[in-house]
Amino acid sequence: MSPAVPGRRVAGVDEAGRGPLAGPVVAAAVILDPRRRIRGLADSKVLSPQERARLAPIIRARALAWAVGWADRDEIDALNILGATFLAMRRALLRLPVRPTHVQVDGNQLPPLADLPFACTAEAIIEGDARIAAISAASILAKTHRDAMMEALDPCYPGFALAEHKGYGTPAHLAALRILPPSAQHRRSFSPVRAALGLPDTNAGI
Repeated sequence: MSPAVPGRRVAGVDEAGRGPLAGPVVAAAVILDPRRRIRGLADSKVLSPQERARLAPIIRARALAWAVGWADRDEIDALNILGATFLAMRRALLRLPVRPTHVQVDGNQLPPLADLPFACTAEAIIEGDARIAAISAASILAKTHRDAMMEALDPCYPGFALAEHKGYGTPAHLAALRILPPSAQHRRSFSPVRAALGLPDTNAGI
């Protein structure tokens, strides 16, 4: 895994929650401190919940700067999931207490950055969450933050078990949608939710 680039303030950016049928999409931005290395950073998807929970407070304590941003269900439905993901990434970058000079985003596309109130270069890196330490750290913070949000929402929407599947389209979640009306957290632009509402599929979501 590549370390932070020396001589620049490099922010790694990643998201969690593009695929779920319910809840927000969350992004994190992290500027690592090259003097305070963190062992065990990896793509959050390959880490156990226990390992993510162990690493998240270490990242927050040792990073030069970190921030989280999100876009809610209404914004996802209004913008589409890609647009909402970019909005969450921009919000995370804007909340950084230290301005980055370079931004590395996981994936093959960049959010619009030209109008940010600070100058920075940017690059999209495929599988960056597995290759770039700062992006790995961002993926862990985004995932743990979103999971906590879904756990907090769970008691507000009984019957959906949001704390268990975090809004993803598991068999249990799809079964719940067959017997319960979609909640206020369900993404109306996603095909399984539209089907549960008896609406035509617009192909806006999965």
